[in-house]
This record gives sequence, C-alpha cells and structure tokens, in this order.
Amino acid sequence: MKFLKIYSLLILTLLISSCGVKKNATNNSSDNKSIEEKYSHLLRVNAENISNRKLYLFIDEWYGTPYQYGGKTKNGVDCSDFASVLYKEVFGREINGSASSIYNQCEHISKEELAEGDFVFFKIDSKDISHIGIYLQNNKFVHASVKKGIMIDDLDEDYYKKYFIGGGRVK
Repeated sequence: MKFLKIYSLLILTLLISSCGVKKNATNNSSDNKSIEEKYSHLLRVNAENISNRKLYLFIDEWYGTPYQYGGKTKNGVDCSDFASVLYKEVFGREINGSASSIYNQCEHISKEELAEGDFVFFKIDSKDISHIGIYLQNNKFVHASVKKGIMIDDLDEDYYKKYFIGGGRVK
C-alpha cells in the first residue's frame, strides 16, 4: 500500500510539472507544421511562396538567439555576424565586416527592387550604416534585434521606416 501511495504521488508530480512546459513557437521538434506553413504564416504569404527551404530552416534554427555584440554563435550574435553566417550557410558566399562595410560591398538597390536574400540597411541614431538584416518577402526581413535577438520584422513598421537607408545585393 505504501508503494502505491509513493507511485501515485510520483505520477501526480510528473503530471503537474509537465503542465508548465511551454513549446517554442519556432522549435521544429515541438511543432508539427511544415517549415513552409510556419513561415508563410509569419510572412503572410502562400506556403508555395516559401521555396528556399534551406533559408527558412536556417532562420528557424537561429530564431530567438540573443543579441551579443561581436557574437557569432547561437549563444549570441550581432546583426552583421548573423548576416554573414546566414549568407555563407544558405547562399555559399563569404561576406564579412560591419553593416557599413557590407553596405559598401553591395550594389545599392531601392526598397521596390528587394528580393529574397538581399540585404536591408539602417542608420539607427548614427551617421553611418549601423544595422543590417536579410530581406525575405512581403516587406519582412530577419535580423538580430538588440532587445529580442534573431527575429522577423516588417520594413513598414514606423521604427524601421524611419531608419531604413536602402537595400543591397552582393555584386
């Protein structure tokens, strides 16, 4: 009888403790949606428009990684290093340096010319280019936010509209 009480208490403890576990919205193992469904929802496009699976799998792996100035790993990364790692892993191209340096290595393009994989550049409280992201689709871009880490935002948000300088495409 004592064994049954201990066993029941153990089962109850496990059930209660598992109720507080939250699933990460971008964690592949806890989400049954396909990568195309997940990112079509985030970008507000049809799932058929999510064709670069490698890009979105990369973003999914890094999503939520905290911002760390000078960081280059999933423990912490800054905007230019995230852009460099993404570009190397997804597109097989080496591009390095600060956001300003990468801007100078690109052909400059307007917002209307942006295509998936192009860079987006910002001057945030600075004379120089100080922030970089990667354009996705439908005015959305992925970047390393100082406050929220790797995330997707919209170029039409007031904050980003205010500081947006232009796009860039690797020459």
